Amino acid sequence: MTVLILGGSGFLGTELVRQALAAGHVTAATFASRPGTTAGVAWHHLDVRDPVRVASVIAEVAPSVVVNTSSGQGDWAVTADGALRVALAAARAGCRLVHVSSDAVFSGARVHYDETCAPSPLTPYGAAKAAAETGVRILLPGAAVARTSLIIGHGRSEHERSVHALIAGTRDGVLFTDDVRCPVHVEDLAAALWEIALSELAGTFHIAGADALSRHDLGLLIARRDGLDGARLPVGRRADTSLPGALDVRLDSRATQVRLRTRIRGARTFLRGEGAEGAPASPGAT
Repeated sequence: MTVLILGGSGFLGTELVRQALAAGHVTAATFASRPGTTAGVAWHHLDVRDPVRVASVIAEVAPSVVVNTSSGQGDWAVTADGALRVALAAARAGCRLVHVSSDAVFSGARVHYDETCAPSPLTPYGAAKAAAETGVRILLPGAAVARTSLIIGHGRSEHERSVHALIAGTRDGVLFTDDVRCPVHVEDLAAALWEIALSELAGTFHIAGADALSRHDLGLLIARRDGLDGARLPVGRRADTSLPGALDVRLDSRATQVRLRTRIRGARTFLRGEGAEGAPASPGAT
């Protein structure tokens, strides 16, 4: 099978590429600024704001499955319009599409959100992600939209690097005690996305860990795993700042989990058994 990963040089994209190659798929991936370093991959430069280029890459690769992990944060032309261009090109080419979305589509007003909850974004990024979800579902009713949360793994995520930098004093900032999410391991997330992609499942899915943690509590777990002094982490409350966005958003992934073989571990489980450069204690089954 030929697969195409959009945003393949990113943190999640790199793991998707690794798992695709390990499964024996013919693998192509896109990048915005520089290609990834994984060998055995056909790398394609892609700006999703260019509809002609989007269509030409999909036509050239001729994939059976496209997984779109690309995002321009609050840049509407990339995060919203770009996702729709990908969906339109995939529909015209007859490809299956899995679109990766975010818990940023929710306001936090109800705290707990399952797959049936309608978006209620507070930020430009959340609004763009919500618009992308709607467009993808309209253009490709058979597509899968997968919302996720903070992605962690092997010390390589932005969240893990931030903990190290804050403890070392090389970065300013604080970790909030009232900003709560449901972290997921990058390997579990990628395995779940591939399981969905290679099935006929359609609709909205939540792929997040079962443990709801504040960013500070998550930082303490990372510090303990890596043998660092968590007491050195600067602490604050997001409610005391002017930063926009939701405080407490907990993705309820139970309905998705019962449909998957891949086990989505909570952060207290995977951070207990993983070293920053090591493998998790119990990788998700595929």
